[in-house]
Amino acid sequence: MSGLGAKISLTRSNAARLALIALFTGAITIGFAPILVRLSQVGPSATAFWRVLLALPLLWLMMGLENQGPTPARRPASWPDYRALFIGGFFFTGDLAFWHWSINYTTVANATLLVNFAPVFVTLGSWLLFRYRVSGLFIAGLVIALAGTTLLIGASFRLSPDYFLGDFLALIAAAFYAGYQLSVKYLRGSYSTATIMSWNGVAMCAILLPVAFLSRETLLPLDFQGWLILIGLALLIHIGGQGLIAFALAHLPATFSSVTLLLQPVMAAIFAWLILTETLGPRQILGGLIVLAGIFLARRGSQARQSKRNS
Repeated sequence: MSGLGAKISLTRSNAARLALIALFTGAITIGFAPILVRLSQVGPSATAFWRVLLALPLLWLMMGLENQGPTPARRPASWPDYRALFIGGFFFTGDLAFWHWSINYTTVANATLLVNFAPVFVTLGSWLLFRYRVSGLFIAGLVIALAGTTLLIGASFRLSPDYFLGDFLALIAAAFYAGYQLSVKYLRGSYSTATIMSWNGVAMCAILLPVAFLSRETLLPLDFQGWLILIGLALLIHIGGQGLIAFALAHLPATFSSVTLLLQPVMAAIFAWLILTETLGPRQILGGLIVLAGIFLARRGSQARQSKRNS
């Protein structure tokens, strides 16, 4: 390999390593989201609305700072550009809306478990839309990680005709979240993280506010502590967690990234144990370890696939 080729390979390796760290950090960070959502003084759709709206000023500031460098980031310049960016926000909003609606028609355990089947839809979407094929080792890791998630969450899972509508809505939410991840993966080829999240956020706010009004939710926090919770969601979860994940998607396969995000329910269980003193028994611990094993296998499978493509 020539010196230039070695330098490019090293740069890509460093970028992938940094992206992997960002992905895991983002997955751990968004695991804290259910705690803040539970503590929120406003309704679920209103919480999502404020989370995005309060994040927008900082995201727009970040976009402005990008233009100060020697190579300004690309900006949307036509309706097709804006449409592509708005689609990501539409998918993310659909994920939130359908998941919140599903809870009204099924159990929380059912809704939480089924929405975590997003990696299945990401894998199918990657193959159908981008002809991205995965290895058998990756599929094994995906199945094992989902089995661990089922063990972690699914003790209270109940199959019943009475829950069919809610279970179906939760699966739709999983499909929407998969669509969001795939759209961000596609957009990261052209736009920066700040640009994507800023225009996604505009679309989300335009949809979430009417949904919150129509749901007759509490729209404003009761006190300063309520505002602090919403600010925490905006800065820690939306900009921090989702921003790191969006950054990572530029350098890692969407399929592996989606499986890694199954770390979120593991971290949510740990945070609930540490902060809310909820029970963390042997079953949850075993489920978490199985999820980690599945993520490890999925990573090995993705690396093997990437090595084969580069050979």
